[in-house]
Amino acid sequence: MNIDFRALLPSDEPFLWEMLYLALYIPQGKPPFPREVLNEPDIACYVQDWGRPGDWGLLAGDGAMPVGAIWLRQWSGDEKGYGYVSPLIPELSIALLPKYRNLGLGTHMLESVISIARERYPGLSLSVVDSSPARQLYERMGFRKVGQIMDSPIMLLDWKIIG
Repeated sequence: MNIDFRALLPSDEPFLWEMLYLALYIPQGKPPFPREVLNEPDIACYVQDWGRPGDWGLLAGDGAMPVGAIWLRQWSGDEKGYGYVSPLIPELSIALLPKYRNLGLGTHMLESVISIARERYPGLSLSVVDSSPARQLYERMGFRKVGQIMDSPIMLLDWKIIG
C-alpha cells in the first residue's frame, strides 16, 4: 500500500460527503443510516460549502484513488458541531473507506494532522460515540473527555495539557 497525502481542496467536497457518511458510527448489528441523514443540518454542516475560512484537512490517496480524509472545521456564530468546544478550536472529522481500516492509516492520518495543527491552533476537538472503537484511538492520541452530547463524549486535545 502506497498512501500519499495532499491538502483537501474545495473540489474534494463530493468525496468529503462520502467520508462524512462513513464517519457516522453504526454499532454492530444495527442497520446503516439512510443516506438522507446527510441532509440533516446538524450533519451536513461538517462538509457543506467546503473550503470556507477555517476549513483544512488532508486527503489520503492510494495512487490516484482517494481512500480517506481527515478534516477540520472551525465554527463561528451560532453554528456548532457536536464536538464544539470553542471558536478557536477546530473540530476534527476522519473517515476511511472500509477496505483501508484497521491498517494503521487512521493513526498515521491523525498524527500528521496533529503535528501540523499544533502550529496553528490551541487544540482540536471531536465527538465520538461511546461504543465506537475510534474512541480508544483518540484517547491514545491524547484526547480527553470535556463534555457530553447525547451518547457521545466531547473530546479535546489540548497542547498545554499534553505538552
